[in-house]
Amino acid sequence: MKKEANSQQPAVIGLDVGTSRIVAARRTDGQDIVEAQLNAFVALPHSKLTENSLTRENVPHSIIDGQIVVFGNESARMADLLGREIRRPMTRGVLNSQEPAGLAQIEEIIGAVIGEGPAPGTKVCFSVPAPPAGSEENITYHEATIRQILNELGYRDVRSINEGVAVIYSELEESNYTGIGVSCGGGLCNIAMAYMSVPVLTFSVPKGGDFIDTSAAGVTGELVNRVRLVKEEGFHFNGHFADKVQQAISVYYDDMIQSIVQGLKDAFANTRGVPKFGRAVPLVLSGGGVLPKGFRERFETVLNAATLPVAVSEVRLAANPLEATARGALVSALSE
Repeated sequence: MKKEANSQQPAVIGLDVGTSRIVAARRTDGQDIVEAQLNAFVALPHSKLTENSLTRENVPHSIIDGQIVVFGNESARMADLLGREIRRPMTRGVLNSQEPAGLAQIEEIIGAVIGEGPAPGTKVCFSVPAPPAGSEENITYHEATIRQILNELGYRDVRSINEGVAVIYSELEESNYTGIGVSCGGGLCNIAMAYMSVPVLTFSVPKGGDFIDTSAAGVTGELVNRVRLVKEEGFHFNGHFADKVQQAISVYYDDMIQSIVQGLKDAFANTRGVPKFGRAVPLVLSGGGVLPKGFRERFETVLNAATLPVAVSEVRLAANPLEATARGALVSALSE
């Protein structure tokens, strides 16, 4: 159930195609609008009564092979009520090859946030992750397929941007787009460094929100979807956890943070010609993974204990961590 594009005037759209969420930042007639949907779905037995109820509540859904497929934000709640796991069109930052319905559903979800049949001249810039070591071919297929989906929805002026670089474009204008952007998403953590908007290094760490959820579920016996809801709705860093699920989440969060900082050290060590900035540079944190209270402080503590060849002037959260990648893609599209 895709929507029609909501303006007859050409728009400029920044699109964050993330493992956990798909977020669109649109500029039309000088106004910015952000829309987001969970990048997930769940199938329900078909009944006309259920179908009509979902339609009345404007819950995005489609009818496939005699089943009702609820996708987007409501899919997690529906799965939790039914004691099921949500199904994911993407995993580890790219399209999920093990999900046969994934391509059709990600097109539905993208269509739900940006619409189809846009006005001529509408531009879209969408995010792509940096590949973890040895998986470049997966990124190539993923990027080409998302581009094809956008073409099928009617978008012709389409380009891509690295996710970490998009965070820099969104958040570091005051430092002339010089610094480090970190995006802690569902499938990957993407990291980039730029000098005056020019990317110097980009890489990803294959430990994101899904890694935390599945690992914590594995040691506690909870459903992955239930762990994700606990993490997003009540988890914070305080060092004292009576609840075993929150304790497990804390352990794997620390593992993720350590992996990001170690990844930075390795990237600097393996990159020739790291620029001599002559001054400390800011580091900005974004993505759903940075939302728990105390994350920034925990990250800064681990970073300060590391020895990096580039001094960091501050560690701060993005103005809106869930929107940073989409807004950075929008900045990139507007600059063309």
